[in-house]
Amino acid sequence: MDEDPRLRAARYRVDRAAREHGDEVPAEPERHAGTPTGTERAMYVETAIQQAIRRGDFDDLPGAGKPLEGLGGSHDPDWWIKRKIQTEQLSGLGPPALRLRIEHAEFEDRVDAFHREEDVREYTEDFSRRVVEARRQLLGGPPVVTPTRDPDAEVAAWRARREARAAASAPPAGSERPARRWWRRGR
Repeated sequence: MDEDPRLRAARYRVDRAAREHGDEVPAEPERHAGTPTGTERAMYVETAIQQAIRRGDFDDLPGAGKPLEGLGGSHDPDWWIKRKIQTEQLSGLGPPALRLRIEHAEFEDRVDAFHREEDVREYTEDFSRRVVEARRQLLGGPPVVTPTRDPDAEVAAWRARREARAAASAPPAGSERPARRWWRRGR
């Protein structure tokens, strides 16, 4: 089997560069036939990169001309997982203290999606139970500073927000048209 011509060309360039500098051509280390040396590999890679540049393989890459993110700050060994969570918009990951803080911030929106008071009460009780459990665990991580929620107060607040939305979406009095009879719709 013949040797790759690019590899032979890289070897030739290495030998020629060594002769021009007056260096002795390095003796080939003992290796299997056809296995490139470190210098040959580097020259081969450089040749492949230059060919790709000429072909335009690196043109119009995403992020071209923009600074690299995360340079200049302190080193964070978990930078890759944080970036993955952010780019994939994953939720439900992380220590309980952080998950509960996020859920606490979105609490009203989550509760407002329910249609029955029993569901609001059940969700509020479950949330408070999980906050208390997270406070009792000694697994490390950030402290749990999320407050518990009172089911009665949350149901009352949910009802008030629901009534306010209904009042805001209701048409003004007297502006309603009389309902048309179903047998007169064709007119």
